[in-house]
Amino acid sequence: MRSAFQDLRLFAATAGEFRKTAGKMKETAAKSVTMTASRRGDVYNRLVCRTSFDNHIQKTLMAQGTLYIVSAPSGAGKSSLIQALLKTQPLYDTQVSVSHTTRAPRPGEVHGEHYFFVNHDEFRSMIGENAFLEHAEVFGNYYGTSRKAIEQVLATGVDVFLDIDWQGAQQIRKSMPGARSIFILPPSKDELDRRLRGRGQDSEEVIAKRMAQAVAEMSHYAEYDYLIVNDDFDTALSDLKNIIRAERLRMSRQKQRHGALITKLLAD
Repeated sequence: MRSAFQDLRLFAATAGEFRKTAGKMKETAAKSVTMTASRRGDVYNRLVCRTSFDNHIQKTLMAQGTLYIVSAPSGAGKSSLIQALLKTQPLYDTQVSVSHTTRAPRPGEVHGEHYFFVNHDEFRSMIGENAFLEHAEVFGNYYGTSRKAIEQVLATGVDVFLDIDWQGAQQIRKSMPGARSIFILPPSKDELDRRLRGRGQDSEEVIAKRMAQAVAEMSHYAEYDYLIVNDDFDTALSDLKNIIRAERLRMSRQKQRHGALITKLLAD
């Protein structure tokens, strides 16, 4: 199974040709969507689809996506929040990065969708090729983010989320200062311990290590741009959405999106 992020990487690889034929594609797609929607008698969906495609074309031609770094101690809920956010965002607006790791897959995890699972030799080879934007060792396993994949997808105007620890966040902020960072805290240590035990996957020894690591991880919260306390999931999700909305309204991104309009409005 290919992940949505892999589909976007394929799209990004042909972005140059896409730009050359964007006008033709836009016209053809709009006609196709109109015909399909008319047969269904669904005018509302037709308008939404056409508007969404127009916005996608505009973003691809003009805007650069934003890279979001999201960190939290294990059990704070960052992965669940990111996945919930993605369900509310169009594919061509927001995606989550698929990292490489040497750890074994957990039940239900799919290669290429949740992680790219590789062995230690493969991972070390990729480090030697400078293939990672960041990489780190956590509990004896290595994790890394593909540099090329991130840069290609951002170039299409898509916002990308990185679910990484503070070590990886430090590396990325140095190489990509335009990235935005978000730290998520649990409401208490007791709640964090309860969530870790609720997974039913770790021994007492592993849970103790994760709790100790959580304290070390949380000590870096002030290095981030935004802070969310996940004491109520829906509230935390709303906070995350508000951060994305605020970032998209920044002057630099609005000027990219609406440059032509601004020029017309200010013309004599």
